Amino acid sequence: MIAGALLALALAAPTSGYTVAPTKADGAALLGPSDAAWQDAQRISWGPAGYETAFRALWNEAGLYLRFDATDPNPWWTMTKRDEWLWQEEVVEIFLDIDRSGRNYAEVEISPGNVICDVRMVMPSPNKEMDYAWNLEGLQSQVHFVTDPGGKKTGWIAAAFLPWSGFRSLPSARSIALPPKAGDRWRFNAFRVDRPNGKKDPERGAIEVAWSPPPEPSFHVPAAFRDFVFSTAP
Repeated sequence: MIAGALLALALAAPTSGYTVAPTKADGAALLGPSDAAWQDAQRISWGPAGYETAFRALWNEAGLYLRFDATDPNPWWTMTKRDEWLWQEEVVEIFLDIDRSGRNYAEVEISPGNVICDVRMVMPSPNKEMDYAWNLEGLQSQVHFVTDPGGKKTGWIAAAFLPWSGFRSLPSARSIALPPKAGDRWRFNAFRVDRPNGKKDPERGAIEVAWSPPPEPSFHVPAAFRDFVFSTAP
């Protein structure tokens, strides 16, 4: 949500966007831990060694599926309520600017505890205005932990389903098609916050990284957003 000193560890800002492939896979499989249903999805990744994050997305007539794979030797959380300030702990995030205006875009965060923070970002940085009362209705999410052969956690997977109907309450939805059509272009960015020193000292060594790094110390910079393109109709 709000990054302090953003680490310059991500690669240079991508010049291209992300292509969302269609899917006929079962929704339960897409929300589960298996990788099999995601083979057709474009995979992007970012972040420092030992804390890499990978992102994929797929779409069908019902909605948008998202998956984050987060490398993390010690995932943790304390917050348990929807719309708590999850970015103060550990989280994966996506911003979806559906009309490309840089206003009234959706922010969705998922913590390792499968807690959701969904926000309508009325205005971006530097004059941020957030609507915490907004919910992406119908959103579903699951979190799965990844372990090594000895049972030690090595990461976590956050998968989510965002129904098209959930976007209709955004003012920015008035000028776009929902469901989108093949070839439609939204704008987006994806993020990760990890705090390796845990809940006792969360600020020390914090890792706050964007796939497309913004030019200022905030994630909410629409100039860093990239195309989010829906390919062939499902």
